[in-house]
Amino acid sequence: MGECGEKWIFVLFLPRNQNQKLLNLNGEYECKLDAKGRLIIPAVLKKQLPKEAKDSFFINRGFEKCCVLYPSNEWESIAGEINKLSDYIAKERQFKRYFLRGASKLDMDSAARILLPKPLQEYAELKSEVVLLAYGNKIEVWSKAEYDKMLSEEPKNFSALAEEVMSKRNTEG
Repeated sequence: MGECGEKWIFVLFLPRNQNQKLLNLNGEYECKLDAKGRLIIPAVLKKQLPKEAKDSFFINRGFEKCCVLYPSNEWESIAGEINKLSDYIAKERQFKRYFLRGASKLDMDSAARILLPKPLQEYAELKSEVVLLAYGNKIEVWSKAEYDKMLSEEPKNFSALAEEVMSKRNTEG
């Protein structure tokens, strides 16, 4: 228990400000939570983390039924953007509340484990088997069952979706 196996690796590039260093985490990893809710960060993923993260993360609820881990240095940038939103505008205030609910700092121990907060485990229905999906500046933490379900709902014409989404990005840049 606690071992992680690498399934496959892919690369996704995200645009950044010129002043920011591009963080390009990548890979899909099947892992196990131990009985206490601890997760071992796979060695190959740990090697991808920037030194600025200092072996710590922030975790919060994802937009789908998963949790999202951000290296602490990346979270600082995200929190800075969130803090620019106004408390006097209802939609911005509501977004801040929903995005930040359950956000917690997690420090890796000497065995490269992090303890996932119980409320977030319950939110994402994280049991023994989990999948880590790393891309860009984040790592999504999925229950294996929910991840498999999400993948089974792949769009019928993924090629058309890719063309629609990516062609817009190429013309906007």
